[in-house]
Amino acid sequence: MTASVKPAPTRSAAPFEIKSAALNLISFIPKTADLAELESALQRKFGASEQFFGGDAALLDLSHWPAEATALDLSALLAFLRKAGLQALAARGGQALSREIAASVGLVLLPEAPASQREASEPQREAVPEPAPPPSGTLIIDKPVRSGQQVYARGGDLIVLALVSHGAELIADGNIHVYAPLRGRALAGARGNTSARIFAHGMEAELLSVAGVYRAIDEALPASIKGKPTQVRLDGNKLVMEAMALD
Repeated sequence: MTASVKPAPTRSAAPFEIKSAALNLISFIPKTADLAELESALQRKFGASEQFFGGDAALLDLSHWPAEATALDLSALLAFLRKAGLQALAARGGQALSREIAASVGLVLLPEAPASQREASEPQREAVPEPAPPPSGTLIIDKPVRSGQQVYARGGDLIVLALVSHGAELIADGNIHVYAPLRGRALAGARGNTSARIFAHGMEAELLSVAGVYRAIDEALPASIKGKPTQVRLDGNKLVMEAMALD
């Protein structure tokens, strides 16, 4: 009688893997629990549409969230943002009670951002009335951007044909082009586009950022680029500022 031979057991593939993942989140900074006021402000900035955002994931920055707001207020805000096309996944900043409430409604609590990033995100200023972008996604501004104003080119490049004053802020998911002196803040590649660049005919910026890599406000501009045509780009994790020859 021949004994049957059982095949040796094969080693199955690991049932799971753990890998690091980088998520590009936009930061939403609510300053009021009044949803009607928020909706009105979003309509002024993005137009009369319930879907202000395109299903983006977001980080909820609670640094200006009212201290007296309750868990119901925060739950209502999250529902409002979901309806507007913004899915809040995590929260940071704010008072201890606000963070406890955020955790209680299912948000992941993240540590505070580095000081340079907080400096860049704190000024939430009056927005410049923005024309509807052309099909390419490029937003063109042909009037001066004054102190206290903010322009955001969502999903594309931003072109400014006039002066950008001290205290003004330019944000673009793509490149930023300023065909005039740039004296305010410029943040290109706002959603993590590391190939984005900043171009200015007269570089006098207060703050520069590409894909979250910042040049600190208190650093003096090098003499080689100050007031001159300049491009700003990333080289690895380093911000590179180079004079441009336009002749």
